[in-house]
Amino acid sequence: MYRKKLWPRLALAAVIAFTLPLTAQINGKIHGHVNDPEGVPLVNGTVSLFPNGMASATAEPKYTFTTNADGNYKGDNIAPGSYTVIYRNPDTPKGKVVDQADNVKVEANGDTEQNFDMSRPEYLSKLTPEQRKAIEEARQKNAKILKENAQIKNLNGDLAKARQDDDNKNFADAETLMQRDVALMPDAPVLWVELGMAQRGLKQWSDCVTSLQKGIALDTAGKKPHPDLQGAANDAMGECYGSEGKIPEAEAAYDAAAKANPSKAGMYYQNETIILARNGQTDATVTAADKAIAADPTRPIPYYLKGQALINKATVDPKTQKIVAPPGCEEAYQKYLQLDPNGQFANDAKQVLAEMGQTQESSYKASKKKH
Repeated sequence: MYRKKLWPRLALAAVIAFTLPLTAQINGKIHGHVNDPEGVPLVNGTVSLFPNGMASATAEPKYTFTTNADGNYKGDNIAPGSYTVIYRNPDTPKGKVVDQADNVKVEANGDTEQNFDMSRPEYLSKLTPEQRKAIEEARQKNAKILKENAQIKNLNGDLAKARQDDDNKNFADAETLMQRDVALMPDAPVLWVELGMAQRGLKQWSDCVTSLQKGIALDTAGKKPHPDLQGAANDAMGECYGSEGKIPEAEAAYDAAAKANPSKAGMYYQNETIILARNGQTDATVTAADKAIAADPTRPIPYYLKGQALINKATVDPKTQKIVAPPGCEEAYQKYLQLDPNGQFANDAKQVLAEMGQTQESSYKASKKKH
């Protein structure tokens, strides 16, 4: 009886002992950041884990992870234990080590942080004097670049504000801001041009020309001149010269704008036509209008200004008492009305044509405006 009762109990105990080892082991994780002595993240390097004391030139790592574009790495499913962690660059020769950390503990269900900061004193102390000197020079160079980048970021913000001030006709604010910035970075062409734009708004014609010339000279001396900047600067300079009554200088500036940026020649020559018309330069206005029309025949304003300049040379037929316009005058007015039948000068153009005794076209089809 005793033996019969004991056997089932022993069998149950055996089953329990057999099932215990089936419990799953919980592993850990590791992560970190790698940078060189200059503080630059190291990309595509390998971080390898060896069981403590087993790292050697020929040993194979138990785990290996790769650094990403930010110099970070991470790995999981690592058996708990103590490891030697080694970092190598992609071009590190076999058997060589860039950096190493011993006794790095990975705990079950934990996430160990192991960084490789090669700017730390312990790492630098192992380098040769020549290597430390090169690193220090690189640090100073990088610090200068970072400072310049920060300055450029601030200046770009100032440029955006100055342009907004110009749009809002706050020219004095824009001028003050750009005066400060050209003092900080006197070799930046765009700052001088933007200063000139603000001075143009303030009608400081001479100062405007000086600033714009400075910007153009700096940009021309650069490795790659900027057509948009040089075109805009010469265009603004043409207005400044024209506002001072310096007609030959204004004409030269507009020609330079068109040469620098041919894609906007029609706009530049239209601006020249406007400035010359304001100055009462009849012949020069016609010449500028013809250049504008040749560059972009879809702009209506040059046709109107050409007609207006030519009508000043009109005579009166003594027999009919009708206005006799010079060649090209009627065609210029008609073309203006064709391109912009409801434009701001449409009524004036129609009246002039009527006074000339010419039969007007019965209708003018509207076309897309381009100013």
